[in-house]
Amino acid sequence: MSQLNKDILFLLFEELQSDSKSLFSCLLVNKLWCETAIPILWRNPWSYDINYMNKNYLFAIITFYLPIDIKKFLISQGINFPPISYQSLLFDYLSFCRSINVNIIDDIISFGSSLTHNQFYLQQEFYNILITSCTELKYLDMRLINHQIFYFPKAKARLETLYELKCDTSVGPTYFYGLARICKNVQKLIIINDTMKVNHGIAKLIEIQENLKIFEWKDDFEGEYFEYFIEDPYEEALLALEKKADNLDYLKINFEYVEDYEYTILDQVLPKLYKLKTLIIIDDFTYFINNQLTYQYIEVLHIDFITINTASYIIENSGGHLKEILLFKSYDYFYEENFNKDSLNFIHKIGEHCPSIEYLTLAFSPTKEHFTEFEKLLKVCQKLKSLLLIIFNIDASETTEKIMENGAELLKALIRSAPTNLREIKFFEHFKFSLQALEEFLIQWRGRPALSILTTDNIYRGEDYMKLINEYKNDGVIKDFRFVSRREMY
Repeated sequence: MSQLNKDILFLLFEELQSDSKSLFSCLLVNKLWCETAIPILWRNPWSYDINYMNKNYLFAIITFYLPIDIKKFLISQGINFPPISYQSLLFDYLSFCRSINVNIIDDIISFGSSLTHNQFYLQQEFYNILITSCTELKYLDMRLINHQIFYFPKAKARLETLYELKCDTSVGPTYFYGLARICKNVQKLIIINDTMKVNHGIAKLIEIQENLKIFEWKDDFEGEYFEYFIEDPYEEALLALEKKADNLDYLKINFEYVEDYEYTILDQVLPKLYKLKTLIIIDDFTYFINNQLTYQYIEVLHIDFITINTASYIIENSGGHLKEILLFKSYDYFYEENFNKDSLNFIHKIGEHCPSIEYLTLAFSPTKEHFTEFEKLLKVCQKLKSLLLIIFNIDASETTEKIMENGAELLKALIRSAPTNLREIKFFEHFKFSLQALEEFLIQWRGRPALSILTTDNIYRGEDYMKLINEYKNDGVIKDFRFVSRREMY
């Protein structure tokens, strides 16, 4: 029975692996709970939302594993070690560890010494002991690394099992050439591009992977100027990625530099990645996704700058698996010559091809036809959990009274047809709810799951609105009512 209890506890604690506060609390319950929680906490001890620069016990635990001769040498260099480094530990903590995070380890090392050369020694010994003690290394965040860890003893055996690698382009290309000789089975690769100089080693690292499934690229230039690029910063990496099309199912990119808005290497590569289940393109460079893309396995579509017609085409040619459609964050509808017609078609395509949709962005005009098609969509998409609504009449400058009428019509449509799974509604200031319409909606929503509402509109900060909102919060009709920025909506 005790073994069964431990197995059940382990499964429960696995669900809490991202909740450090709850897991730490489990350590204090009894010996069994502590023994069960420790391996989960130490699987990735660098992933928690805590200030690692104040956690000297992590420094103490890692230094315990250092050989005596290494400690004596480091002490002779003026490095301080806490008393625990000469005592016994309750658990073999590092044997549970499956990850190395260079940035956090460097923060922890500051407990030993503030001198740069001493920290360099400690870095080398800490990386070495972690690679030696982690019996199965799965995650490596090597941003800003100063040591060629692939030359350490046992590095080859550990790096061969690596599942996720996160790195930055400021590390020289020769480092990636060395890493590529060993790391051939990475399934998740995250690149932080923080230099204007093209790093040719990145393409080699991508090319050598045999089962790459997840790829992320984020530009992080910190105020540098794009004109310093001598050559295309993405071409080599994207062409190498194109060769991984048979395995790649997740792509997230955030490019900040585009030399030619009419055509980029991205236009060539995107159509080839036919097995994508997730496509996320963050707009920091106003790049139009205007391709006719066909993804039969797509589940998550998140593109900031995309025309409604292009989005409709992708949805129409998807395989009916879409669960998230988050679009139009950086889009101005005045670009659309036939916005009313195109947005009506967009709503229709979602209702026709997305029965499994859970998270959805909709942009449409407040016409009778649009509201009718919207209700049809709600009746079909019964798994819908979150709805972001952008209603904008580009044909007319509407009075506040008319905008309120549009808001009331929307609320009536939601009451008549919203699926029972709907838990969240987000809306911008292009339409408003009158106090009376909002109260009627909340009265009729009573008995359904509590609703979270997010808005950018300050009208609801008024005294009458806040009184109404708080009343229905207390009644359990509203779970949350928040005022957020446009960026926080997505």
